[in-house]
Amino acid sequence: MGRLDCDVLVIGGGIVGLSTAHALAGLAPGTRVVVLEKEDGPARHQTGRNSGVIHSGIYYKPGSLKARFAVRGAAEMVKFCTEHGIPHEVTGKLIVATERDELPRLHALVQRGRENGIPVRELGPTQISEYEPEVRGLAAIHVGTTGIVDYGRVAQQLAESSGAEIVYGGAVELISRRASGVAVRTSSGVVVRARVLVNCAGLQCDRIARLAGDDPQMRILPFRGEYYDLARPDLVRGLVYPVPDPAFPFLGVHLTRGIGGGVHVGPNAVPALAREGYGWGVVRPRDLADELAWPGSWRMAARHWRYGAGEVRRSLSKAAFVEAVRRLLPAVRAEDLVPAAAGVRAQAVLRDGALVDDFLIREGERTVHVLNAPSPAATASLPIGREIAGRALKSLRSA
Repeated sequence: MGRLDCDVLVIGGGIVGLSTAHALAGLAPGTRVVVLEKEDGPARHQTGRNSGVIHSGIYYKPGSLKARFAVRGAAEMVKFCTEHGIPHEVTGKLIVATERDELPRLHALVQRGRENGIPVRELGPTQISEYEPEVRGLAAIHVGTTGIVDYGRVAQQLAESSGAEIVYGGAVELISRRASGVAVRTSSGVVVRARVLVNCAGLQCDRIARLAGDDPQMRILPFRGEYYDLARPDLVRGLVYPVPDPAFPFLGVHLTRGIGGGVHVGPNAVPALAREGYGWGVVRPRDLADELAWPGSWRMAARHWRYGAGEVRRSLSKAAFVEAVRRLLPAVRAEDLVPAAAGVRAQAVLRDGALVDDFLIREGERTVHVLNAPSPAATASLPIGREIAGRALKSLRSA
């Protein structure tokens, strides 16, 4: 059994946890930092299983943490990738209205983008074709600051440059609060004693908070996002999104040209039967029991069952998924969509059934818990890492 001592212990080796460790090295050189990650490498879950988009911040309510961190984070992410030789591209994207009832929401996005300081250009049908010849719509907006990157590569670079000791291959089993700090034991037998604990455990963050003796006042409900690869990538030049429904923290099925030249189509958003359930066949009774025991799950289901039924239909029926894609890209055929790896989103849900739409960070004695890190968490990882690191250092000083 190994034992480690440190000033700050970060639980979770995704992009938010690694950005926090990276920020601690910059804000307080000499701070001893340990990162615990239960997998055998970084970014194995949400970070490594997304669309790879550098978001502009156009969707987010002005003044919210998401808006502030996304706008700043997009510029910082491009700079970070440039400095470290990580392939990336600022592609811009289209948000396309295909139905008349979407036009007011599209115009609202224009206003929101301008309030957030994001340059947007309004387009008519002919101008849409100039950007994307195969895409059809009544109107669109072009957002020039959106980009693409491989966030797995970014996370690996953050791990290498953080100066932290990163311990892979052991899940946290026990957290003990002591007068001098916290002690953590993992399934691999490692024991870490730290003065401050930072919980960036993503899909497991509420459980880690409860292990630490803090009430998170929320539960994580996992939503699986299923993707296809486009067999005819020449149909799409860049990034194409539908107009999102503001009632949900999901952006809808979109088309994303990746760094490697392929085009991802998706994701939908269906309830997963396990926190790391990347297919319908992955079922974990403990995860299901947690979901069913939380009152917010039932209240959310009662409120949004119609939306959820549509998502499940698109998951079980490829024809329904194709129909959704063809609203934007009429030329696509069923045989053009090849199944690709899915992702799972950690969505915080409150007791009243509300889907938490912004970053949620709560602090306890010697603890900082990141309880909701929604999209654009990867885009915003550098500034959000500094925010979390600042809170950890404040706790360290007071301790």
